[in-house]
Amino acid sequence: MRILIVAATQPEVDPLMQSLGMQKSDEEENLFVTRHTSVANCSVLITGVGMVPTAFALGRHLPHNVYNLVINLGIAGSFDRNIKLGDVLEITKDTQAELGAEDDTRFISIEQLGLGAGIFNPTSSLSHFTKTINPPKATAITVNTVHGNEATIAAVTARLNPQLESMEGAAFFYACRELKVPCVQIRAVSNYVEKRNRDNWQIGLAVKNLNTFALELIKEL
Repeated sequence: MRILIVAATQPEVDPLMQSLGMQKSDEEENLFVTRHTSVANCSVLITGVGMVPTAFALGRHLPHNVYNLVINLGIAGSFDRNIKLGDVLEITKDTQAELGAEDDTRFISIEQLGLGAGIFNPTSSLSHFTKTINPPKATAITVNTVHGNEATIAAVTARLNPQLESMEGAAFFYACRELKVPCVQIRAVSNYVEKRNRDNWQIGLAVKNLNTFALELIKEL
């Protein structure tokens, strides 16, 4: 089974890469590979932060490489206070929250404009590949600017009621859908979406839990 791990930044998946003895590919920049005998045939693609780098990296790589499953791993902020910092979740729907138009104070989505789609779902699920690993599910939004203002947080919550937020998820789903690749997105919560307060962040915990989960999953697959 061939697996591709997709991450925006290397620090988000560095513990996993070290555990698998990843080495930089000679064929492609930002691609790391392993042939570790105890796990599936697994590669890691580091795309860069944001929707454009993510879509570009996948659009360049996937047409020339065949995978049974593509997994987006990363940290995320949570709007939902019932989700604990460090929790690992599988994303079932992701929305490009800023794609549309403003009509004074009203936001018009890209769907309402009749110009395309801004809501995307995974093309697969972990349940299709394993019956033993079943993380909690969540919905997410993808943004260019992470929220840190009480007014904009209230507005996007009222409009979309998201649970998590990242800067890549919807673009990942879009690229995999267009290229007809089985994909899932897994996020670990590093912070709550609130007025920016780095003292409250738990990035180390989120990265630790994300990579522990990912290593267990890859060994299962």
